Amino acid sequence: MRAIAGRTTLAAAILLLMPFAVWLTGWQWLPAPSGWGLHTLYAITETVTQPWGIITHLVLCAVVLWRLKPNIRGTVILITILSATVLLGQGAKSLVKERVQEPRPFVLWLEKTQQIPVAQFYTLKRKERSALVKEQLAQQNEIPGFLRHHWQKETGYAFPSGHTMFAATWALLLVGLLWSRRHALGLALAMAWAIGVMASRLLLGMHWPLDLMVATVMSWLLATLACWLAQRFAGLPEKETYN
Repeated sequence: MRAIAGRTTLAAAILLLMPFAVWLTGWQWLPAPSGWGLHTLYAITETVTQPWGIITHLVLCAVVLWRLKPNIRGTVILITILSATVLLGQGAKSLVKERVQEPRPFVLWLEKTQQIPVAQFYTLKRKERSALVKEQLAQQNEIPGFLRHHWQKETGYAFPSGHTMFAATWALLLVGLLWSRRHALGLALAMAWAIGVMASRLLLGMHWPLDLMVATVMSWLLATLACWLAQRFAGLPEKETYN
């Protein structure tokens, strides 16, 4: 357990560096002009947005099975643990969102530019919020269509970030389960993907830095426990001996 915790703690600290640095600078989000950078960020965030997030989850499960090669019993247990960890994280995120009820950055921007009171916005049902965002942004040509569409779908609360929880949980699971010099490149790519998802949530106007940091800490707790359970019950070796 100590070795697993050490791996996931180091990886979580790396994930926290970016949002912590942004938080220290006092950076405030404003809409950016459309370009390849914004398109790239949107593509990265879509790897977690449903239904693409399900595909991402299945692909990453397949990667873990391919690298660890557990027996049939271990495969069933491992997939159950991985899926339950992701689902538990999303459930915990939803519960916290409903209690904290923090507005998203783009919603506060709409309040300033379109005179949509935040308190009134969140009293509406989700379909009504979506319709209101669509109506108010119909003439906003500086906001690209793909971003307007994303805002229409994501009208919930901000704290904590569900996209970050998904990406960070998976990055930490991979680090905890596949830590080895032979897997260094793959783990580096997984960490870079998670950081990319986190950055996209900031720059698309969906979250504040603290949303990302708290989501990462929650992911660390879940992933560390999940990796220990996988090692304990899925028949995985304690030392890295995989081919």
